[in-house]
Amino acid sequence: MCGIVGYIGKEQAYPIVLKGLKRLEYRGYDSAGIAIYDGKDLNICKTKGKVADLQKKCESEIALKGTVGIGHTRWATHGEPNDVNSHPHYSNSGDLAIIHNGIIENYESLKTELQNRGYKFASDTDTEVLVNLIEDIMTNEEVKLGKAVQIALNQTVGAYAIAVFDKTKPNEIVVARLGSPLAIGVGDNEYFIASDASPFIEYTKKAIYLEDGEMAVVRLGKHVKVRKIKDDKLVDPYVQKLQLNLDQIEKAGYEHFMLKEIYEQPSAIKDTYRGRMLADQGIIRMAGVDDNLERFLNAKRIIVVACGTSWHAGLVSEYIFEDLARIPVEVEYASEFRYRNPVINKDDVVIAISQSGETADTMAAIKLAKENGAFVFGVCNVVGSSISRETHAGAYTHAGPEIGVASTKAFTTQITILSLIALKLGKAKGSISNTDYHMYLNEMELIPSKIEKALESNKHIIEVAKVYKNAKNCLYLGRGYNFPVALEGALKLKEISYIHAEGYPAAEMKHGPIALIDEQMPVVVIATKKGHYEKVVSNIQEIKSRKGKIIAIVTEGDTSVKNMADHVIEVPETFEALTPLLTTIPLQLFSYHIAVMLGKNVDQPRNLAKSVTVE
Repeated sequence: MCGIVGYIGKEQAYPIVLKGLKRLEYRGYDSAGIAIYDGKDLNICKTKGKVADLQKKCESEIALKGTVGIGHTRWATHGEPNDVNSHPHYSNSGDLAIIHNGIIENYESLKTELQNRGYKFASDTDTEVLVNLIEDIMTNEEVKLGKAVQIALNQTVGAYAIAVFDKTKPNEIVVARLGSPLAIGVGDNEYFIASDASPFIEYTKKAIYLEDGEMAVVRLGKHVKVRKIKDDKLVDPYVQKLQLNLDQIEKAGYEHFMLKEIYEQPSAIKDTYRGRMLADQGIIRMAGVDDNLERFLNAKRIIVVACGTSWHAGLVSEYIFEDLARIPVEVEYASEFRYRNPVINKDDVVIAISQSGETADTMAAIKLAKENGAFVFGVCNVVGSSISRETHAGAYTHAGPEIGVASTKAFTTQITILSLIALKLGKAKGSISNTDYHMYLNEMELIPSKIEKALESNKHIIEVAKVYKNAKNCLYLGRGYNFPVALEGALKLKEISYIHAEGYPAAEMKHGPIALIDEQMPVVVIATKKGHYEKVVSNIQEIKSRKGKIIAIVTEGDTSVKNMADHVIEVPETFEALTPLLTTIPLQLFSYHIAVMLGKNVDQPRNLAKSVTVE
């Protein structure tokens, strides 16, 4: 959440920074701002609303020429979203400007101290406190900007990614991170600063990702100098070659990123197992698992930690690991795991799942697990992200950039990775037969084409969505492997259409939720032929007898449910363990079309952020 963009070089900064902010809109935000240094003055413009609103305001109110600039999209934490609380913030002298992601938890005590020294504050933010603390240290301790930033950050408690500019020394920008991601693009006598590489991918393929607890002075004509914030130790920065392509972060003719990403799932899943699964040879190769196979095979249990959609993928993996590999699994909300004094043993394997690889709660859970001696394995999508660096080993999903805030291809590629691990462990332990193992690999290879077949129901799903677009509530029911899919389907509807929806195990309906069912209540039931089909049919009959409206996700050719349901959406047949990869597709499309019909901002739902880097 929140987005940082900066530029210092030989080109005009404003168009680069503005385009970068547009690239970061997927992260979720409620206000935006920009500061351009024109060689004499620091021109700041900021506003509540979207980057398009900022652009109109900037182009009518401030001078835009200058080769140094910083910009920000803000997701409100301290102070309501308005023009004043938007970033950048500047110091009392007007010399320093700062943009900041994260939270300074001890800002109130720092603010009181600064007020006692005569500092005035225009906003309600913790960020304005930080920039004035930096200025106070520069003045009283007679140090340069970089040193002042380091001293100030050692006095703060919290999480942050910051970029600070001093107009009295306009050839440098000082950046730092703790908990929030920050990347530095290295160009030809120019530097780019951003929360991720997407804002500068068209200008350079070289990037430095700051590690937690590091700061850097980005100075024209000099190599980037990186230091540890805590002890001032110099760090040799690793310049990474980016694999991201510009066309990957464009809409490619689709109306929304979310729709594009739904349709990318066949290729994303292929990319996830490509080079790892050789079905014809019966091989699964995953370096992170191969190099630590004994840790997995000797694990007394697997603990999965994740948030949101990733938590739902973890729930699917609980069924897969216990079914195929016969290893006990516990699935934990990362946000709860870190606070409840969990029992963690040295023979536990902790699997941390996150699309962005930056989720703050999941990062904290990883650190806790490592402190207690557990082996920690990461599953994430973003190369070079914090989780990929903090874990002992891991696997990238290779889903490609996911711009839509509501995850789609992240979910299915996470399930793909976890399925491959479970199959590999099941084969190594002998808990599945060679015949079944080979059948699973062959079926996994067919999943992308079966998703393509499921996507062919899109026009039919549009017609179903038209019927229920004005519903106020919706229930989602599933059993076994498809219970987590019901949870995920309900989450998608909530996230992008703002319709209240809940997911339940189908058998739990009669233990309370059945009281909600009447002719106004749409109920989405996942009723594929694999698994507990007869039991789900019984649940459908219970709903029907109470006049509930039934939308059923069924296996191709099903006739029993078709005779009872108000609407039927078919998916191809597959093994029970792989059904979530197919049944989630119509639920994604159903939510998407309802949200579009309601005029919602599908890619940037209100109050949500793509990368949740604060608690």
